[in-house]
Amino acid sequence: MKAKLSHFNYDLPKKLIAKYPVDNRDESRLMVVDRSTGKIEHKIFKNILDYFDDGDIMIFNNTKVFPARMFGRKEKTGAKIEVFLLRELNKEQKLWDVLVDPARKIRVGNKLYFKDKDENDILVAEVVDNTTSRGRTIRFFFDGTDEEFQGILNQLGMTPLPKYINRPPEDLDKERYQTIYAKEIGAVAAPTAGLHFTTELLKRMELKGINTAELTLHVGMGTFRNIEVEDLSKHKMEAEYFKITEDAAQAVNRSKTSSRRVCSVGTTSMRSIESAVSAEGLLKPMEGWTNKFIYPPYEFSIADSMITNFHLPKTSLFIMICAFGGHDLMTEAYEQAVKEEYRFFSYGDAMLIL
Repeated sequence: MKAKLSHFNYDLPKKLIAKYPVDNRDESRLMVVDRSTGKIEHKIFKNILDYFDDGDIMIFNNTKVFPARMFGRKEKTGAKIEVFLLRELNKEQKLWDVLVDPARKIRVGNKLYFKDKDENDILVAEVVDNTTSRGRTIRFFFDGTDEEFQGILNQLGMTPLPKYINRPPEDLDKERYQTIYAKEIGAVAAPTAGLHFTTELLKRMELKGINTAELTLHVGMGTFRNIEVEDLSKHKMEAEYFKITEDAAQAVNRSKTSSRRVCSVGTTSMRSIESAVSAEGLLKPMEGWTNKFIYPPYEFSIADSMITNFHLPKTSLFIMICAFGGHDLMTEAYEQAVKEEYRFFSYGDAMLIL
């Protein structure tokens, strides 16, 4: 049977989309779903270690969100333009792939001026190409070092909260829309399953003998793009850069071959490891781009458990969860989540699927 987009719809009251994180990262709620028994439990995230033992491993995505949303002024007219940085195309030439809004006003050859808080022009960019209806390639004019350029982008940019959070970013978002182990700069969205972990929780994991492995997948805007086709086999994911080191692959394979629990922290970690499976069904070191789209029916090779947040209907994230947890069981779990008023999406509560 072909997987159809309409199978992955459900009613989500808007009030359940979390606008702010809970006060303490590890005190969000945790729904625990056991695939073998169908049992659903309601816990607090800090209880998660009750389900893991010595020799088990959790796989984290250590990507770091950069302040990708900037506002500039168009030359001559002074019109305010949002520029959302997607990825750097060429470091030497300062070429970037961006989204602009409103796009109809921005044509090739236009210049955009960016001011600091004292209204001084500190950066200029020129539009050099159209890529999609909202997409543009722009070149920044800047003569300083890479560090200085990054400093100016940090000064001008804002935390790229997803649109559905429906509020401007605040100071707290700089810290909270970032995992505590974020290292590799390059994401325009946080790998949200990891937002629940605290330094104390990681320490408790270490004391219990639970291992960790880190990989990198730079989350792009494709994560939030609507799926436009009913037949899921025709949907094309946008490619995202990922990297799995030799050390990470070996650590995961040690747990896997010892029949210990292997847990993917988030859908981004899951996409990465499923993009790097060896002929023997083990994890292999790899660096490159993945556009893997996981939808039912799908045979997972590496992880036998996963931590994830609650996702919006008809998204690639919810579809992957259904592929892993089973469509009927995930539908039941989400019905309970709505009834029990769990908080949804980036700043929301978590689910552990065993």
